[in-house]
Amino acid sequence: MRPSKIIRDHRSVLNTDSFDKRRFKELFEMSEGLQKVREEGELPTIEALLGDIWAAFYKMKPQLLKGSTDISLKPNRTLMERIMTDEKFEEHRSYTKLDDLASAICAVKFGEVINTWLAEEKAEDEELQQQLDVVQVLQDEFPVKQAEEAEEVESGTLQELEDASVKLNEKLELTLETNGERFMQAMDDAVKETIKVKESLISLMGGLSAGKGDADLKKVPLRDQLAVADKVAMDPKMQEIAEWAGRFKEVARQKQKSNYAESIERRGVTMGNEMERLLPMELGLYTHKATKNDFLRRFAEGETLQFEQKKREELGKGPIVFCLDQSGSMKLLDNQSKGFILALLSIAKKQRRDLCVLLFSTTLQRDTFYRGKITGNELIRLARTYLGGGTDFTLSLNAALQVIDQSAFKQADVIFVTDGEDEVSAEFLDTFNRKKKEKEFHVLTLVIGNETGQADAFSDRVIHVTDFDEEGSFTAFEI
Repeated sequence: MRPSKIIRDHRSVLNTDSFDKRRFKELFEMSEGLQKVREEGELPTIEALLGDIWAAFYKMKPQLLKGSTDISLKPNRTLMERIMTDEKFEEHRSYTKLDDLASAICAVKFGEVINTWLAEEKAEDEELQQQLDVVQVLQDEFPVKQAEEAEEVESGTLQELEDASVKLNEKLELTLETNGERFMQAMDDAVKETIKVKESLISLMGGLSAGKGDADLKKVPLRDQLAVADKVAMDPKMQEIAEWAGRFKEVARQKQKSNYAESIERRGVTMGNEMERLLPMELGLYTHKATKNDFLRRFAEGETLQFEQKKREELGKGPIVFCLDQSGSMKLLDNQSKGFILALLSIAKKQRRDLCVLLFSTTLQRDTFYRGKITGNELIRLARTYLGGGTDFTLSLNAALQVIDQSAFKQADVIFVTDGEDEVSAEFLDTFNRKKKEKEFHVLTLVIGNETGQADAFSDRVIHVTDFDEEGSFTAFEI
């Protein structure tokens, strides 16, 4: 059964307003991670607690409500008070406040920690388990309602729920007093995991520009960000692909520098920290006492406004066709290869070129990313796809010809990657090479590990490498 996307409990122990509740409702509907934490919740009021955790990290000035609140939320208040009085809380918030994504990831990670911690504690404490069970039963009998509707419920049932919640809260406070250090250490670890997931998302979905990963990520629809974040948080494979993508994008950025040769002509405004290019307005802010510190902070972070003095890159190139051997012997390099593809996608996006990925073995999977754009679901599908089986060069090369025939551009770049050997008929080679000349496209072949003579027959250049993380492989980033 799939987790429900409907929020039933909007109550809060914080100073949340209608905007906060509406925004969290939207995030909850988009995040499978939040839904999963709720379904696995050890605390009867976990849904309301998730909203408060999100608000505590998102809002500029989160505060616990003063005076009386819903008695059944006393356990939530106890947990939120412990979280918000921690000495590292404000330090953690510097990373999450006003950031929908980071705050949502934090809510997921904290929710997971609370579920795990409570499960461990109640396994060792029968009284805690009994009290949690009692509150859960009463909570099920007393649907969450607005205060003005409370009189519709029998006062006895409501009183029982409140009494049970008070006892559970007293037990929870005692448990936190004895095992609070372990609880807070788990919370610190949750924040570190949040940062790691966010950085992985930047590596997976960001572009090539140095220092602009967060800005690039914000251009991606939040629904896609959350979808990928959920998978990254749960799947070590996605985390490794993110590491490779970050590594390869940095290499690609260096290789692409030749496309942005320096120019005397000024072509607009960008951000950076090159003193000789700063706008006069920024220099004025530096000389003023009231704005000097802000200028220095932005200058150190590369966020000051400066003139852009770079040539416009040549656009209108043909598509990039990436043929990747996914036979059984390539399995160990699968995560590397996916990171490599994401780096190529960043190049394609910057140059507004279509990238067609042809995964082949004895079968073929074709995915075309127009102008280098990839959605969250497409990224997840690409990361999880592995064909296995044997090797069929002709299948892949023929598909590459079809892609180029359908393109309005000439001068395509075909990158062919294999670690195997396969026979290609002379007749097909004649057809392929004739088409190559007509369409003016070029083929770069990366041969991984093994020697092969067959690639010379259809390639303009063949490079032998041991894996993708080798200088020869980086030639593909110069396209």
